[in-house]
Amino acid sequence: MKFTEYPIESLMYITNRPEIVFTHGKGSWIYDNEGKRYLDFIQGWAVNSLGHCNEGMIEALEKQARTLINPSPAFYNEPMAKLANLLTQHSCFDKVFFANSGAEANEGAIKLARKWGRKHKDGAYEIITFDHSFHGRTLATMSASGKPGWDTIYAPQVPGFPKADLNDIASVEKLITKKTVAVMLEPVQGEGGVIPATREFMQQLRALTKQHNLLLIVDEVQSGCGRAGTLFAYELSGIEPDVMTLGKGIGGGVPLAALLAKADVQVFEAGDQGGTYNGNPLMTAVGYSVISQLTAPGFLEGVRARGEYLRAQLLALSEERGFLGERGEGLLRALLLGKDIGNQIVEKARQMQPDGLLLNAARPNLLRFMPALNVTNDEIDQMMSMLRSILDSL
Repeated sequence: MKFTEYPIESLMYITNRPEIVFTHGKGSWIYDNEGKRYLDFIQGWAVNSLGHCNEGMIEALEKQARTLINPSPAFYNEPMAKLANLLTQHSCFDKVFFANSGAEANEGAIKLARKWGRKHKDGAYEIITFDHSFHGRTLATMSASGKPGWDTIYAPQVPGFPKADLNDIASVEKLITKKTVAVMLEPVQGEGGVIPATREFMQQLRALTKQHNLLLIVDEVQSGCGRAGTLFAYELSGIEPDVMTLGKGIGGGVPLAALLAKADVQVFEAGDQGGTYNGNPLMTAVGYSVISQLTAPGFLEGVRARGEYLRAQLLALSEERGFLGERGEGLLRALLLGKDIGNQIVEKARQMQPDGLLLNAARPNLLRFMPALNVTNDEIDQMMSMLRSILDSL
């Protein structure tokens, strides 16, 4: 079966894709149309939190598909209520709105903050965000993002998103005006190159936002749902934000996201927020399976242990090859190469024989690692061996 047999010409061009078609996967491995397998350390960009085709997710999907798929968001359904309750039980939040993508959840957070500002802050609407941040691909979330070049692609931008510098509290403080309603950040900037906010900065930010009666919004689309070694990354700093967004890992591969808020911040009224598929039982049943597995006894301890193991292996490789170290939290990590060879490594890794390796270069000078949260140490060792072989060939 050749790649040319697939009708790809009907697909809109949005990015450069290699000439392979993936057909099936299991755990940390994914297979293409010619039977080649790949060790997957991308996992759908930190989406497949439990790897490919997790049995618990499959069971939930099959069972729910035979009972109720979509009753309309105008009605309650059981999986929606169960997942919302599970999330509030395991977080500092009281209320949940379900969406389909992280961008949609972040759009909802922006709307919620602006509504809260209108009700409680004399119409304040500006949300301070950060350089190199990534919040999604809607017009508002692109405007909120600090990704270089995004201010011109679909100009004019949505106003109201002044940019501060991550881990620099003074840069935040100088942007606060009477128009400011919130500060929004990723606890770990994933697309920006896996840059964690420090514990001290998160604590300073919480104190500063309380001092000025501002909302603190954490975008945990990439860093949440176990990825950082705790269920949510804000827990690492011992703080309680006012609003949190989730996506990617919450669905483990299906389109699911969530907007969570403290009870006193939830100011939406009838008609303010909605969505055709919000809280649909098919997706929330899968999400319930995912979060149940992540919160099972010992699971997150295992994530932390495997994160430390991966960290140690990357540091050893960095020392061995003269790289610049590594950074990250849990199983969201980056190897700092010190030179722009990341894209070369990604290409060579995918083309390896007999097995390929899927890696990501979030920046040309680093590699980003986002394996399944249940990846094994043996699979980490195998990835490191393959990576060494690639580096030898450069």
